[in-house]
Amino acid sequence: MISTQEGMTATLLALVERLTVAIDGLAAHQGDPELKAYTPAEAAGLLGKTENWVTEAIQAEQIPHTRIGKSPRMTAAHIRWVLQEGERLPNKYSKLRAAA
Repeated sequence: MISTQEGMTATLLALVERLTVAIDGLAAHQGDPELKAYTPAEAAGLLGKTENWVTEAIQAEQIPHTRIGKSPRMTAAHIRWVLQEGERLPNKYSKLRAAA
């Protein structure tokens, strides 16, 4: 006869095994995000911009990108660059605006 504690342990081990298999399956399906080449539509979603904005910025050579064949693509590093370059820090020498 199996004790209650042994039964619970076996159940937990089975659940952990199933979870491990599920996570491994998701990881294999997703691939490495650093190696993914995002389309302008995918990059636009990540940047919070429109696909048209991304496409025009690529065509004007305003943002970094790569080409796979003739198709423009952006890597995770390119997307991080756009986010960092858009950052604006407050000017410590500007006059403070009085609260209205």
